[in-house]
Amino acid sequence: MTGASDTPDIPGSPGTERAGRRARTDHADHADRTDRADRQVRAVRIGPRSAAALGIVSAVGVAAFGWPLLADSASGLAHSGDAPWLFAALLPLLLAVAVAAVADTGLDAKAVAMLGVLAAAGAALRPLGAGTAGLEPMFFLMVLSGRVLGPGFGFVLGAVSMFASALLTGGVGPWLPFQMLSMGWVAMGAGLLPGPHGLRGRRELALLAAYGAVASVLYGVVMNLQGWPFISGLASGISHVPGDPLEVKLAKFTAYVLATSLGWDLPRALLTVVLTLTVGGTVLRALRRATRRAAFGAPAAFTGAPFARSEGGNAES
Repeated sequence: MTGASDTPDIPGSPGTERAGRRARTDHADHADRTDRADRQVRAVRIGPRSAAALGIVSAVGVAAFGWPLLADSASGLAHSGDAPWLFAALLPLLLAVAVAAVADTGLDAKAVAMLGVLAAAGAALRPLGAGTAGLEPMFFLMVLSGRVLGPGFGFVLGAVSMFASALLTGGVGPWLPFQMLSMGWVAMGAGLLPGPHGLRGRRELALLAAYGAVASVLYGVVMNLQGWPFISGLASGISHVPGDPLEVKLAKFTAYVLATSLGWDLPRALLTVVLTLTVGGTVLRALRRATRRAAFGAPAAFTGAPFARSEGGNAES
């Protein structure tokens, strides 16, 4: 006699229909869990206080970078040789306040651990190409990390990574706060790009590659604004002269960028594009998998001693 378990499922039979329904339900549940997990990858939630801190430090940063162009020729700031040093002293304090505000609203132990790993990786990547035609693979990692982990985490990661790399390479100086703020902007901007949940595949890589190229060039431009006033007084047609009108300043600054840093900015942008298009998909999947497993925002739950109970022992013994 043949058992019921040996009877094959006939197409259209109740058993086949139940199996099909179970398979469809399991597939829908898996897709729903994957979608929910993919939407919960923000390691830091930006609240009103942290958003205000980021806005203030960004506004002061714009003034710190752009004062040579924005200050009127008749103002005392334009003719003050202490202005670059004033902003260099002010920015670290504001950066500390912004980072503390962001950390206070969402950096738990898991986020701090991931921040340490990514910041160490970024700091290690920077010396690999720094000084060699501007090839800096650090930008590639900052853009992808900001995309996956969000703008708040991206800002903190960019600033901390630049600080750690400066300690590693000995590049500590009055330019460091400006570098930290600029890299924070780069990673934060990647977290603000459209389609964080629905855009995937080649279109997402193309978006990140284009953003990385633009951000790499703009990073060099704003850092030139920081260093340009220090060469004032030189007998050169590209030096900063406080009393020049705005159009003359813009022309001189453009010549300064072309003569000094464009040869570094363009290779940096090209390397960021190449790395994003070649290995960006793998890195994005790894980052998203890590954030799903970390389950940021999930409350920690402590249970009893299941081992002692399962063995029949007494937890108090």
